[in-house]
Amino acid sequence: MSKTILITGASKGIGLETCKRFFYEDNSVTNFILLARESDSFKELLQELSDNNPFNKNVKHYFIDLADRELVQSVINNINVEYNNIDILINNAGFTKPESIQQIEFSDFERTMEVNLYAPFTIVQKMLQAGNKFELIVNIASTAGMNGRSGWLTYSASKAAMINMSEVMKAELSIYGTRVVCISPGRCATDLRKTLAPDEDPTTIMQPSHVANVIAMLESDVGRFVDSQNLVVRL
Repeated sequence: MSKTILITGASKGIGLETCKRFFYEDNSVTNFILLARESDSFKELLQELSDNNPFNKNVKHYFIDLADRELVQSVINNINVEYNNIDILINNAGFTKPESIQQIEFSDFERTMEVNLYAPFTIVQKMLQAGNKFELIVNIASTAGMNGRSGWLTYSASKAAMINMSEVMKAELSIYGTRVVCISPGRCATDLRKTLAPDEDPTTIMQPSHVANVIAMLESDVGRFVDSQNLVVRL
């Protein structure tokens, strides 16, 4: 049976690699809904998928800033009308602006929570209210949400909340047959990681494709045997 996947933050890093992982395999995932801010990298991905589509899969994209909750609600309403059901949801998009406590601008704290926590919540809630029956929800948190780190207050707080929110989703949505898995990657060579650790050599740490492979495993027949409150993925 044909499945539909929705990926946020699809233009870079884990979101991009997850998209490619499912797109370039002859599998049951045939409809792709990709959300990301307008950027050259996102446009390049969309062009690549258009030019090289070996299994004739369908791609729908939205240029969206997930900090804009009204726009998120509008886009999700459109998706609910256009698609019968979203089977797989990958809440991947993230934002961070690391600062010491004294230097944090509250507007940056708000944006961090809006992108990292409120948007995933809004997407799930709006789709449930429209009658959507998810097969799998993967929420991308971080090991930074498991232990507070100096300079990362806003990011760590948002990811700690994501871990807890995922636990509640898992408990509440199990009656519908929905599996909810929270993944907390460790050091991973993404643009967001460059912001958090600008002096780090990205070739020495985990790559986004490694996390994408774990997500693909969760969607496979083997994935239903993985039962974890918070699945840590790291080298």
